[in-house]
Amino acid sequence: MTEPDFTIGIEEEYLLVDRESLALAVAPTELMAACRAEMDGQVSPEFLQCQIEVGTRVCADVSAARDDLRRLRSCVSRNSARFGLVPIAASCHPFADWKDQHHTPKERYDDLRRDLGGVARRMLICGMHVHVGIPQTDMRIDLVNQLSYFLPHLLAMSASSPFWQGDDTGLASYRLTIFDNLPRTGLPPSFASWGEYQRCVSLLTDMGIIEDSSKIWWDLRPSARFPTIEARICDVQPRLEFALSLAAAVQCLTRMLWRLKRQNQRWRIYDNFLIAENRWRAQRYGVSGGLIDFGRGEVVEFAELLAELHEALAEDAAALGCERELEHLKSVLTDGTSADRQRAALDAALNAGESDASALRAVVGHLIEEFHADL
Repeated sequence: MTEPDFTIGIEEEYLLVDRESLALAVAPTELMAACRAEMDGQVSPEFLQCQIEVGTRVCADVSAARDDLRRLRSCVSRNSARFGLVPIAASCHPFADWKDQHHTPKERYDDLRRDLGGVARRMLICGMHVHVGIPQTDMRIDLVNQLSYFLPHLLAMSASSPFWQGDDTGLASYRLTIFDNLPRTGLPPSFASWGEYQRCVSLLTDMGIIEDSSKIWWDLRPSARFPTIEARICDVQPRLEFALSLAAAVQCLTRMLWRLKRQNQRWRIYDNFLIAENRWRAQRYGVSGGLIDFGRGEVVEFAELLAELHEALAEDAAALGCERELEHLKSVLTDGTSADRQRAALDAALNAGESDASALRAVVGHLIEEFHADL
């Protein structure tokens, strides 16, 4: 078995807010033009007019991804400032109302709005996607089948969407509650081969239900455009460095499972019914509620799970040159997830005597600070 390069790429979606009111704002066409002039092909509009999407180049390692993603974040921030706007990287805006937002006038988005009806209108959410290069198609399917087990772990650490329309939802990642209303979302089904996956996709494309597999929005999928595995489970991260740590985790997990296959071993495949229970626990509690260890038959604290994960991936982190980034995952145990920190910012403002509305604006201010801390 020839070892793949395990190249990575990161896509992120940001929300644009007015610097004064901290409410969502429409991205001017001049802003998009300015960003594209600097980062041709790496910056694009998203479904809603208040969103902007960036994507790194194909990166050999996390260090290269850091340079490119920092450049992209800086580009969006600098050009947004010219229009009195500022980006935040959180999967839900703390107090915005989806009914006040409008989709970007573009054929792809017009079609989505028509096909999905009212479900599409509520899509005021942002995510982070991590690609890992795996050239062999059957290998891609085999690794997707095994990687699904770890999707709740990634979601728990990435949670950044506790608020929706000014309310604390009680969830760490409310984004998935919205996203799961779309068709063809959730955990990926298990396929025996690339051919079986292609036959299922072709059944829908041949009937004209979807034009291609880019309309399949599972938490993890073979990319529609690239020879990669695409992890789509994560909330977008306010902090650049933690986004890179999550990307490193996806890269290391992919290599670890490939390494097991080379040794004629594999991770046990569990039914989606069981993985979905851990997915819900991650969505609800982040890292504070623990996840089920199905082999042990008990809920295990996330600190213990993370220690086990770190040990399992140590060899792969060393091979991929991302030991520092993998170690940084442990910061979630002391700093909390973004959802935890947003709630702390709200509580601090309320305890200081601010009104509910003012405290929610303080959360946006906190997100702005975290976005720019590593630039």
